[in-house]
Amino acid sequence: MSQTNKLKIFNDPIYGFITIPNELVFDLIQHPYFQRLRRITQMGLSYLVYPGANHTRFHHALGAMHLMQKAVEVLRFKEILISKEEENALYVAILLHDIGHGPFSHAMEQSIVENVHHEEISLLFMNQLNRAFDGKLSLAIQIFKGEYHRKFMLQLISSQLDMDRMDYLKRDSFYSGVAEGNINSDRLIQMLHVVDDVLVMEEKAIYSIEKFLMARRLMYWQAYLHKTSLVAELILTRTLKRAKELTQKGTVLVCSEPFQFFLQNKVDFADFDAIILDKFAQLDDFDIVSALKAWQYQPDFILSSLSKMIINRDLLKIKVSNEKFDKEEIKLYKHKLLEYYPISLAETDYFVFKGKIKTLGYNKVIEPIQILKKDKTVEDVVESSDQLNSRAFSKPVTKYYSCFPKVLIEK
Repeated sequence: MSQTNKLKIFNDPIYGFITIPNELVFDLIQHPYFQRLRRITQMGLSYLVYPGANHTRFHHALGAMHLMQKAVEVLRFKEILISKEEENALYVAILLHDIGHGPFSHAMEQSIVENVHHEEISLLFMNQLNRAFDGKLSLAIQIFKGEYHRKFMLQLISSQLDMDRMDYLKRDSFYSGVAEGNINSDRLIQMLHVVDDVLVMEEKAIYSIEKFLMARRLMYWQAYLHKTSLVAELILTRTLKRAKELTQKGTVLVCSEPFQFFLQNKVDFADFDAIILDKFAQLDDFDIVSALKAWQYQPDFILSSLSKMIINRDLLKIKVSNEKFDKEEIKLYKHKLLEYYPISLAETDYFVFKGKIKTLGYNKVIEPIQILKKDKTVEDVVESSDQLNSRAFSKPVTKYYSCFPKVLIEK
């Protein structure tokens, strides 16, 4: 009787060959919960700006695990003791760190499910998988929750310089073509060390860290918060909210059965039992896109119009500014829109709105990046660097946006 070879390799365009380290990791990758990530894009609707940005969270999870393998190798070379059990737990935790993402994650979190963060759902998936795998994920879950006594292990998974960020910056830069986001992950990983069970970076890495933080800042403003990506996500959020509103008033919308469930029911974190988690696991980007294609032809003007905007990439006009937009100007746009659209004044909120976006290049308070100096002392990277005291890194950058139909400014 033939047995499946579980020690396979993946050919990755970023790193070359990625090896599956053991049978447990193979079985987790094969699980339907994880295979779902093949159908969830890593950068959401950014492909409307960067046509190549169609890579998935499946790609990213494997890449982050590959970097974790390198990190474990480097730390062991530097005589940091990591047991085989801890090693496997690190691989499992980083592999599954994003498993709770829904389709077009951030839009989903703000419309279909309520007050539920993807990390919370990731933990629910991990607990469910732990039951299915006879407790083999227990240590990985302990590390993921920050309950394991060796702090550096959580920092490898979630911190300001973790394997997650190292992969998504390099990967998103590659697929989007935004070269400014490219980082030297090999160099950064080679400079990893541990002091008193806290992750540190050797002083020689200072310029690579500066490049990493600058790349992350540029990727946010040039890719993740690109104004077209932003307005597309805002439109999708409103489309899903409108669909939910209509469904709960009795309108039957064409969509998949799992999607229909979340439209019909109010679901927050407290509701996530095994049944609802399984329904969530059946949702992916394909459910949303196929629904949008059908909703273009719905008699409801709002749902139809918003769906067409995304499908045809004919989006709302968006303006981005360092200053707040005038409330009176927004109010004027809303009243003017009534001349063009067959909707009520209250319903103009779907098409005319404003808001703000904020990013922080580097947080000096929460999990600062620690530099191990030649004299064996440790200090914050901001103190070691002559580049990172700038406003751009240590203080939040806030920008404001307003969105409205182009018909309002066309002559």
